[in-house]
Amino acid sequence: MSGSAEETKKHIDIYMKVTGALAVLTVVTVLASYLDVAVPLAIIIALIIATAKGSLVVGYFMHLVEEKSLTLAIALALTVAFWLVLMLVPIMTISDTYGAHKTLPNANAAHADEAH
Repeated sequence: MSGSAEETKKHIDIYMKVTGALAVLTVVTVLASYLDVAVPLAIIIALIIATAKGSLVVGYFMHLVEEKSLTLAIALALTVAFWLVLMLVPIMTISDTYGAHKTLPNANAAHADEAH
């Protein structure tokens, strides 16, 4: 990076825009918390907003937007793939039990306050 005044002003402008976008996304996060939606949809909304905010931070404050390395791109793609696997494995392992009635092991045991 050269030390010219135009170059510095350009970077400061970009940082200010990214900071403004992060502030707006923070307000969107707070507003989204007031939405009356189901928990899975709320989690999806929260993850989308968090992904956008994280991408801005990683891209601009960590200067990954300027990187042109194929190795870095492959590493990021593998990270995303492994993250998706880690998120999907628990969902897929419990999806066959949705709607199934389960009884608790001690559901018919007498409670302590009933014994008196």
